[in-house]
Amino acid sequence: MLNFRYMNISATFVLKELQSIVQQIPVDHNFFSHVILLGVVQGLFLSGMTLLRFHKNTALNFLGWSLLCQSLVFFDVYLCYTGLMKYALHFNDSTEPLVLLIAPTFYLFVHILIKREPFNLKKHWWHFVLPLFYIITQIPYYNAPLAVKLNAYLGAYHSEIEYVPVPESFDYSYHWIKNHFDQLVLASLFFYSILALRLVWQEFKRRKVVPHMAKVKKYLFSRNSALISLLFFICLFFVFYSYDDDSGDHLLGILFTIIIFVTSAAITLESRVFEKSWAADKYETYTSSHLSISDIEEYIAKEKYHLEQDASLKGLAKELNVSPNLVSKVINANTDSNFNDYLNKKRIEEAKEKFKSGDYRHLTIEAVGSSVGFRSKSAFYTAFKKHTGLSPAGYIKAKTSP
Repeated sequence: MLNFRYMNISATFVLKELQSIVQQIPVDHNFFSHVILLGVVQGLFLSGMTLLRFHKNTALNFLGWSLLCQSLVFFDVYLCYTGLMKYALHFNDSTEPLVLLIAPTFYLFVHILIKREPFNLKKHWWHFVLPLFYIITQIPYYNAPLAVKLNAYLGAYHSEIEYVPVPESFDYSYHWIKNHFDQLVLASLFFYSILALRLVWQEFKRRKVVPHMAKVKKYLFSRNSALISLLFFICLFFVFYSYDDDSGDHLLGILFTIIIFVTSAAITLESRVFEKSWAADKYETYTSSHLSISDIEEYIAKEKYHLEQDASLKGLAKELNVSPNLVSKVINANTDSNFNDYLNKKRIEEAKEKFKSGDYRHLTIEAVGSSVGFRSKSAFYTAFKKHTGLSPAGYIKAKTSP
């Protein structure tokens, strides 16, 4: 009975002492805190808009998740910097795993946007190992008494305030990885920035064969995003090694706000007419098959499918063993053309080669059109004029004129 009463008295004393320490934490709002909060609000808005508006677009989904992670992390920074964290001590350091998710989700955004392939968990699972592993190792901290979390906050932002006593039996073994958290963040951001820049460089070397403006804009957005990621790494490195505690995080918060508003401006300007924007491309990714434009090109070139007068979307899909809708999506996404225009372009190129060659001079224009897959003279003339700006006769005259 005496032991029980003693424990109650002891617990009450610790609680009063904890409350006394919490009251010593000042709440301070200044220019930096207002800017950080502005960035957090805008970041939450932008991530929400991206996730809801482009929920069918896998690449932009990962951008939305990355922005959401960043916004929640810097809301944590805002609470810590202003002292408002003293009202939410249970959540202190709870966003650390999200910090380790920022770089992987950002990289997957760039990867899917450039590679134009669906997300495959079997292929990309390893990107989430480090954040998951960190969560598991920090379970003792998440379940720790409030005094432990208060001391962690004081050590990071208010080292001048004395710590609250913690039972000697408390296990601090989770610190073995927590003490290296800054290094993990730097390594993660640097690693994924390099991977993203590598993808951008590979795409840069392919740009000469990418004629469509939408693809160029995607490349530029990806390139600028990767460069910003590298800039953030440099700033992060500077802040981490200029401050012994977390007191420099507000500088990262300012940079975050700038990046968020620049990103918002870029997406808004590009997507002011969503229906015509690459960002609203409903054919951005595919979930039912790994069919690529190269598969279609290879089959058509090998079988000369475009030269068949009865060539059709359904027929091509049947030969490729996929749905017509998927073939149409892949062609539309990669060529900005529908199936008929895509096939006619190939037919016109074939006709132009025949007009240039002396082996086909004995054929009439109508016969050439028929040989490249057109069923009628009028269809051939219309398509030829659309894709070359000249009639077949005008093209032959232009090529044979001295």
